[in-house]
Amino acid sequence: MKQLRLKVLTGLFLVAGILSWGGARLWDSVGTLPSVPIAAPIVLAVIAVVLMATALSIRIRLKAQRERRPGAKGVEPLMAARAVVFGQASALVAALVAGMYGGTGVFLLGSLDVPARRDQALYAALAVVAGIGVIAAALFLERVCKLPEDPENGEGPGKARA
Repeated sequence: MKQLRLKVLTGLFLVAGILSWGGARLWDSVGTLPSVPIAAPIVLAVIAVVLMATALSIRIRLKAQRERRPGAKGVEPLMAARAVVFGQASALVAALVAGMYGGTGVFLLGSLDVPARRDQALYAALAVVAGIGVIAAALFLERVCKLPEDPENGEGPGKARA
């Protein structure tokens, strides 16, 4: 399984942000700009918490397994692989969503004197922060599920994945 690259996430964030900023400018010139939902940062924060809880749970189980504690519940490779895929998919979507709200937030910075637009800019900024939290939690989960070096296969550290 390929490791998620920060350059790809940054590129998705920037492209989505630029397109969203341009779309917001166009939409605002034609009519009323759709509002940023207050649920956006909340949902992203919940996803970040789920990813972090999954990563910590797997990390604790792997540590107990390495220390050969009696009754330690191991981690099945398929479960670890599913967790990594969940994390990678979440990070990619979060980069797109955070970029989209970031672009809209940058557009809204020009009209902070209007209370409704100020609230929308705040929700957009919180969504960007929560999206970055999802990306950080996903990268941590991916790091936790990374397999150690396998000298029999000749693979170096980080090349073998769960």
